[in-house]
Amino acid sequence: MKELKRRKKLKQCGAEEEQLVHKTEPKKKKQKLERTKKVEEEVEDLTAEERRTLERKLKKERKKEEKKLMREAGMAVRKEEPKKLSGAELALEYLARWSKKPNEWKFQKTRQTWLLLHMYDKEKVPDEYFSILLDYLEGLQGSAREVTMQKAEALMKEYDSSDTEDPGLLEKCERIRKVLQLLS
Repeated sequence: MKELKRRKKLKQCGAEEEQLVHKTEPKKKKQKLERTKKVEEEVEDLTAEERRTLERKLKKERKKEEKKLMREAGMAVRKEEPKKLSGAELALEYLARWSKKPNEWKFQKTRQTWLLLHMYDKEKVPDEYFSILLDYLEGLQGSAREVTMQKAEALMKEYDSSDTEDPGLLEKCERIRKVLQLLS
């Protein structure tokens, strides 16, 4: 049964290559196709490992040929890599999952650390997420809770001593106050 599937795959490979032959460079393609057919005839005498190796080689050649055809046609040959999310996006997604889907949520130290470091920055943690973050901070335990409270107190003292009326600073102070009230 497996051997039949392999033969079908090899025949399909031959059919695909035959289609390519008719599109471009007929002479070279026909020669290559003839070599492939000879190889397919010899496949029956090969062991399973040799057959797999041969199939891999044929697949590699097909891909190489496809890329060549794409280049000749003027199309860009580029692999699209999946978009990687930034640390901020991952942390905010983590927070949203905590609030909306608690059964799918799993604690991640790196995400919590990022949130605790950037929670006062309105650009990194928008207001809609900050309210969720405050709920999250209620469950904060151990040294993370203590350190967060100490840092908030230190920042509050620092900002109280400064005389600037910067709106961004006032927003940070407001967030710090909220965190201090919550953790006290």
